[in-house]
Amino acid sequence: MTSRTQTTITPPVMEAYSWIADKDFSNLPLINVSQAAPVDPPPAPLVAHMVSVIQEDDTHLYGPVLGMPALRSEIATQWGSAYGGTVTPAQVGITSGCNQAFSAAIAMLCGEGDEVLLPTPFYFNHKMWLDMAGVDAVALPCTGDMIPDPTVAATLITHRTRAIVLVTPNNPCGVEYPAEAVLAFYQLAKSHGIAIIIDETYRDFHSKSGAPHELFKQPYWEETLIQLYSFSKAYRLTGHRVGAVVASEIRMAEIEKFLDTIAICPNQLGQKAALWGMQNLGGWLANERLEILARRQAIIDHFPIMADKGWELLGVGAYFAYLKHPYAISSDQLAKKLVDDAAILTLPGTMFVPASDESGKSQIRIAFANINVDGIKVLFDRIAQVTQ
Repeated sequence: MTSRTQTTITPPVMEAYSWIADKDFSNLPLINVSQAAPVDPPPAPLVAHMVSVIQEDDTHLYGPVLGMPALRSEIATQWGSAYGGTVTPAQVGITSGCNQAFSAAIAMLCGEGDEVLLPTPFYFNHKMWLDMAGVDAVALPCTGDMIPDPTVAATLITHRTRAIVLVTPNNPCGVEYPAEAVLAFYQLAKSHGIAIIIDETYRDFHSKSGAPHELFKQPYWEETLIQLYSFSKAYRLTGHRVGAVVASEIRMAEIEKFLDTIAICPNQLGQKAALWGMQNLGGWLANERLEILARRQAIIDHFPIMADKGWELLGVGAYFAYLKHPYAISSDQLAKKLVDDAAILTLPGTMFVPASDESGKSQIRIAFANINVDGIKVLFDRIAQVTQ
C-alpha cells in the first residue's frame, strides 16, 4: 500500500541543503539563493512590540479557528482600499502560513480524483499537496514570456476540474501576470463554475503601483475567487507562520473545518505581530519593496555577463530570477556542480515541473531574498566562470 505522503517528492529545499551538509566553504563563502524567505529578523519596532505582547495572557491561549477578529477586520479594510472592492471580515481567514491556506482551499474544493489546473513551472509545495490529497494536477505549460494562456487552459477543463491556480508575482519564474490575463482566467473559471485560486504571497513587491488586478471589483467575486496571502515575506515573520485566505462565507465555513483539525488556531504571537505591522509599518514595507525592486533591476543590469556565456533570463520579479542554462547536463546535475565549483546553492528547474517535462532540465531558479545588489554581480561573476 502507498501512503498519502509517499505519493509525492522529498521537500526540495531540504534536498538542496543536503548537498552542502558536509562542504567546507571557508575559502569561498557560500552564496545561498535556494530559498525564498528572508533570513533577517523583523524590523526592530516590530520585535519590540512582540516582546511586549508576549506578556499578555491570551498570547499563550487558543484563539478562534479562523483567527483574531481584529486581524481579519484589518485585512478586509486594507484589501478593500487596495483593490477597490468590498471585502468583509467574515470573508477572511487567518492560517498558519500561506501553504496551509492553499491546503485548506484544496481540501474545501476537491475530492480524490478531482483535477486542478496548475501552470508549470509550478510552486512545488502546491504540487506536493495536490499529490498527497489525491487531486490530479493538470499541467498548464508556460512558455515564451512564462505567462499561462487562458485559451490553452480552456482546452484542459473537464467535468472533474475544480480550480485554476495562479501565483503572481510568480514563484518560481518571477513574472507578474498582467491584470488582463488574470481577469481572463477569472472569467474562464466563472464561466465553468469552478474556482480561481490566486496566491499573492509576493504582491507587496510588485513592480507596478496600485492594484495588480481587478478581481475584487467583479460582481459577486466571492463565488469564484479564492485569494491567498502570506505575512512571512512582508514583515519577515517566517518562523511565526501567519497567512490568510479570502473567500466567500460559505467556503470559509468549510475551510474552518479543515483548520480546526490541522492547527486549532493560528499562532497568536504571529497574528498580533502581523496586525501591528499592517497598522504601523507601511513606510518600512514601502522601503523594503524598493530594495527588492533594486535587486530585480540589478539582475537585469548585470545579466549581460551571463548572456555572453549563453544563459537566458526567462523571468525576473518578486524574489526570483528564472534562468535557462547553456549546458548539455541536466539542471539537477548543474545545481550540484554550482555548489562544488562556485559555492552557490540554487534550485534546479527539475524541481518545478512534472518528471515528464524536459524543460526543467535546462532551467534553474535564483531566489534573491537574501542577496543585495552588489552580491548579485558577485553571483553572476561566479556562475559565468563555471564550465561544463
